[in-house]
Amino acid sequence: MHRILVAEDEPRIAALLARGLRAAGYLPTVATTGTDAAALCPGHDLLVLDLGLPGQDGLTTLGQIRTSGERIPVIVLTGRAAVSDRVNGLDLGADDYMTKPFEFDELLARIRARLRGPATATVLRAGPVQLDLVRRTVTVHGRPVVLTGREFLLAETLLRRRGEALSRERLLDQVWGLAHDPGSNVVDVYIGYLRRKLGTDLIQTVRGVGYRLAA
Repeated sequence: MHRILVAEDEPRIAALLARGLRAAGYLPTVATTGTDAAALCPGHDLLVLDLGLPGQDGLTTLGQIRTSGERIPVIVLTGRAAVSDRVNGLDLGADDYMTKPFEFDELLARIRARLRGPATATVLRAGPVQLDLVRRTVTVHGRPVVLTGREFLLAETLLRRRGEALSRERLLDQVWGLAHDPGSNVVDVYIGYLRRKLGTDLIQTVRGVGYRLAA
């Protein structure tokens, strides 16, 4: 039975998560501070982490966990919806990011995905491109390539859905956390950046839909 660590200081939400996880067949442990969460990570299979923890906040806690060498899957669950918070969390080593309010069934699905084995792989590959999700590094033909935070998120999204046609609306939502804006060309602009850095043939345009990573 998997042990899930919940770092959440709001009693109502912590109780809801613990009760729901227990009903789903997991063994939950609740930590109400970042210091406690970092200390309790060993021996748990996954961490659900709030960013607004008292004392040592969630981002500091996440950085401490990763610096220590702990590779536990981390799902950030927070009220911070700003793109900068999402980018910072993923750059520090979070495996997934959800904002409150949230659907518990979706959280369970993400937990199952992270505990499934292959889905928790920390390196994504497509042809000559390799993304290391823990170190947040990218190589093409073995040579390092520097991506910005949003470029990395866009590349990760495409690699995780390799061969699947992803609409501009979906990419805009998943990478920038924005509702669809018919007048925005930000996705197309960043696809251009990635093509120049990763290779022009890797990302295909799907006419009338959006983009797809070559299968």
